[in-house]
Parts: sequence; structure tokens; C-alpha cells
Amino acid sequence: MQFYCNSLTSYSRLLTREVSIGNVPMGGTNPIRVQSMTTTDTMNTRATVEQTIRMVNAGCEYVRITAPSPREARNLQEIKNSLRLQGYNVPLIADIHFTPNAAELAARIVEKVRINPGNYVDKKKFDTIEYSDAEYESEIERIRFKFSPLVKICKEYGTATRIGTNHGSLSDRIMSRYGDTPLGMVESALEFIRICEDLNYYNIVLSMKSSNPRIMVQAYRLLISKMNEEGMNYPLHLGVTEAGDGEDGRVKSAAGIGALLEDGIGDTIRVSLTEAPEFEAPVAIALTGRYKERFVHNTIPPIADYPINPFSYSRRKAFEIIGVGGNTVPCVIADYSQNPICSHTDLHSIGYFYDEATDKWNMNDMAADFIYIGGSSLPFDIPHGLKALYSFDRWQSLSDKHHSYPVFSITDFIQNRGETVTINFISLSLSDLTDANLALLKTAVPCVLILETDNNHAAAELRRAFITLIDNNIMHPVIIRRVYNSVSYEQFILYPAVDIASLLIDGFGDGVWITAENSPGVLPNIINRISFGILQAARVRISKTEYIACPSCGRTLFDLVETTDKIRKRTGHLKGVKIAIMGCIVNGPGEMADADYGYVGSGTGKITLYRGKEVVKRSIASGKAVDELINIIRDDGNWIEPVELG
Repeated sequence: MQFYCNSLTSYSRLLTREVSIGNVPMGGTNPIRVQSMTTTDTMNTRATVEQTIRMVNAGCEYVRITAPSPREARNLQEIKNSLRLQGYNVPLIADIHFTPNAAELAARIVEKVRINPGNYVDKKKFDTIEYSDAEYESEIERIRFKFSPLVKICKEYGTATRIGTNHGSLSDRIMSRYGDTPLGMVESALEFIRICEDLNYYNIVLSMKSSNPRIMVQAYRLLISKMNEEGMNYPLHLGVTEAGDGEDGRVKSAAGIGALLEDGIGDTIRVSLTEAPEFEAPVAIALTGRYKERFVHNTIPPIADYPINPFSYSRRKAFEIIGVGGNTVPCVIADYSQNPICSHTDLHSIGYFYDEATDKWNMNDMAADFIYIGGSSLPFDIPHGLKALYSFDRWQSLSDKHHSYPVFSITDFIQNRGETVTINFISLSLSDLTDANLALLKTAVPCVLILETDNNHAAAELRRAFITLIDNNIMHPVIIRRVYNSVSYEQFILYPAVDIASLLIDGFGDGVWITAENSPGVLPNIINRISFGILQAARVRISKTEYIACPSCGRTLFDLVETTDKIRKRTGHLKGVKIAIMGCIVNGPGEMADADYGYVGSGTGKITLYRGKEVVKRSIASGKAVDELINIIRDDGNWIEPVELG
């Protein structure tokens, strides 16, 4: 296995170079830092200062401010002076796209400059270009000529640099040679790092952002592997770009960032939400807080030979059993064992709606596939499309076992397997995967495994269990079960996304079963919604519209929060359609490369609409733009009318 973390089973922070950023160093043995970015006009000094103070008070340790031109770059001095006068010494970061002259000015003022290698020198026209090796090297020299002045200024002023690659804004040159891939993202950054090192400049931070958590995780892992080959160890800034807002934005961010934090990767994070920036830091703090004591966990046997490629996606091979495993999308199990079902309306929370007039059930796109009833019973016939799971004793007593299956512990299964005549669900943990039990599972009647853990380092132990199953050629489908005790609603949005999506991103898992105990704010509808959100964030099951919405900044040309909410209300029923909502041309069309449709600010009060990367309509008045977007979706045959259920 190529190196990308210290250990797959024992929590250990990846040791990186310490980088000085004002009075708040990053990397090395420093804690994981939290940061965010202002959304105000950089020329509005007062508004930017006030927002920065709110962000710092919310927990931001670094604050990034856009500097799209020399004018804004110069005003960073006024902002910095005002903050210092008010007693705020937070390091400031200038965000630069397309304008080297603005970067060179900002580097003399702020503590760090962020550049995007995809557009610092290159321009993106979506052209495919054939380069000979000599021609490609000539392009590198052109970059060296344009980039070196900034490096020299940063050295002189002690300014740090973040080389921040974004999946959606890879240059035509990189795309032509490496494709739209994690490798392209990594090489885009390495080209700039090598120039820095040639000039003996090492005050560098790196990032590999994507709106797709799977791509983002693969790119960071590959970057670490490549850095190791070249003797580099620069600190890493983690983030899922354009994650969106609300629950979806938090789940998506937790999935990508958390998958890396679980392996000890990351020195600073930003949770990019389409909300006021002071709401981002508390989410980041909640994510990083889980790792302060993570090194204390039950010992997990090491993995000597990792049988999967951590740099590309491949799903673990499994048999298909009653719609679980094989090539089917991962299933969702709703747990009602502690909440007895009394009427048809109790199933509304998991996507089933009973029509008394027709005596029929309807279901939506986030309808659970199984319901666990434990020792209770259903007071009505189970809806078509839903299957019931019972404790073995309760299942035995059922007069009608149609669409009903028993759940065993591995011990109970061994004792009672002679009495089972159906498909079984077997609950077990890593410690249950003994040689004797593995031999039994190889010869067992068709069964679905339910993998659980109470280890503080949960995802790592579950991963180890999956590897044991692979090594022993056991191909029963596996459902990942996690029980959360005494968690708040805010914690529940994040914790399962980290624990479960980090496994799904690597192809582990054929279903999810999430339970919240002693957690009054976490209701069945929330558990069901988060379960489907995790599957969508990991890109393994799409059940709703996907929004790729940038978090806003001083370049934004309209109210992103209001506009995203307006578009969501009109299009939220379009399952599987990906809509990008971008505040300015910097983030669109490049950053929305993964979207089906794009809504991009192109001027004050003006919107340009895209189909993929192609412009469909330019400079539409913002008041008409949402209707025009829907017309394009309708013309493409992708529009359906919303249906009210219940």
C-alpha cells in the first residue's frame, strides 16, 4: 500500500511541517486550526471588519478575504489596521484568482495569500491541447516567470502561501495531460511547490478541494503519497468546496473532511456553507473536537496488506440478497424497536404515506427499505416496498412471515440456525470474526451481516472488519450499524456522516442502520433524512436534488442564501439533478464542472445559465432567472411536476 497516513487502525496525526501564519502557527504538533471567509465587499472596510469580528468570536483562527484586484488588495491594510485597533490579531488571508498583481500587493500586508494554481497564470477555456514534453516544460517556465515574484515577496515579508487546487478549476493544460482526475489536482499543486522549493521557500499550505467528497478524499490521499515520494510534508487545509447549506451542507462537509480526519490527516479546516460565515466555525469545531482524545481507543489489529486502492473507488464485492448488496444501491434501515408503531401515520417519517380511500400506500424517494421492529409488531399490513426485521423470538411467533426476517446475534445464530428457513440478518462486531465464526459464515445459508462497534475509533474498527471479510472471501452483504447515545441534533448531523460516509467512500457497506438513544431532539424523520443524506454525500445512492452552492464571498453578485433557498423550493423534488449556484465567474463555470445545470452571477442583477459547462442564456435579469432555469430543465426533459404526499 502506498503511504497516505500513519496507520489505518491506530489514530495518529500525520506530522507535517510547521508553517508560521502570523501568531497562529499551523501544522507540526499544533491543534487542528479552524478558519472561514468573509462574504462582504472587501472595499467596505467597516462591514468586513465587523463580520471578521463575529467570525473570530465564533471560533475562527484565520480569516480569509477576497482580493480580486489591486484595489481590494490595498484595502486589506485598512481592514487589518481597524482590526488591530480593536484588539483583534487574527491572521488574515488574501484570496486570489487570476490576478498576480493583487497577490503581490496583498503579500506585503496580510499573513497568508491563497492562490489557485488553476487560474493564477492559466486561463480556462475548456480546450484540449496536445503538448510535447518540450512544450509542456516551456509552459512550466512560463508559470515560473509569473509566480516567482510572489514567492520572493512572501519570503521577504514572512508571508505564508496556500496553494489551493480546486477540482472544478483545473487548467486546460493540466486537464489535457492528466484529465479531470485527483492526479491532475495533485500535479497542479506540485508544479507550483517545486518552483517554491527551487527558490528556497517552504512556508506553504496545500489544499485539494472538490464539491464531490469522494474525489476530494482521493486527491488528498494521493497528494500525501506524492509528497512522501518527493520528501515533502506540507500542512493540509481540508474542505469540501461548494457544499451547500443546512443539513446537506453539513453532512457533505462532514463526509469529506471527516474521512480524512479519521486517518489523522488535516491541519486546518473550513466548512464551506452557503450561510453567514460565523455559522461555519462552530461546525468545524464540532468536527475537530472529536479528535482531541481520539488517541485513547480500544486496540485494533493492524492491517498488514490493504487490499483496496485508496486513490480510486471500487465497491466491495458482495452477493445480492433480497435487494441488499451486489450492484444495488445501499439500503436504509429505520429502527422502531423503541418507538412502537400505532398508526399508519407513524411511517410518514420514513417516507410511506397511506391513502385510506384507496387502501394503498405511496412512497417518496427517501423511503426506508427495511424497518426494525424488534420484539414489537405492526398493527397493519406492511406497506409494499418495505420489509420488516424482528428479533428472532418475535419472528418465530409470526403467523405471516411474508417480507419479514429475523435478526440474530452471532451467538444466537449458531444456537438456532437449524430452525431458520429463511434469509437471516446476523449482528456482529470485529471481535466476533474468529476463525470458527468465519468458517461458519462461509457455509451459512444466505444472510446479511450487520456490522457494529462501540470502539471510540469506530470507522477504523469497522474498516478492519471489512478487510477481514475480504481476506476470507466472505461475500455476504454488510449493513453498517451505528448507535449514538445522548447526542444533540447538531452532533447527529455530523457524527454519522463521518463514521459511515468514510467507509462508503472506500466502497465498504451495502446499507446503513443508524440509531439514536437518549437523544430527544433526534426524531425518526431526522434519522431517515440524515441516512439518505450520508448515502448521497458518499455518491452511492442519489435520492434528491444535488446543490453545488458556493459559500459566498466579496465577489458574489447576488444573495446566495436567499437565491439557493428560492431554487431549492422550486427544484427540490428533481431526484438526481445537480444544480450549481455560483456567486461569480470565478466559481462558475469551472467549479460547477460536476453539475447538470448552473446558475452563475455574471454582473450586478444579471445571471448566466449553463447546461453543464456550456452557456445557454447570458445576462438574464435575476428576477426572471429561476423561471428560465426551470424552462431549460423542462426543455431537456428532466422536469417533473412536484407531487404532494400525505
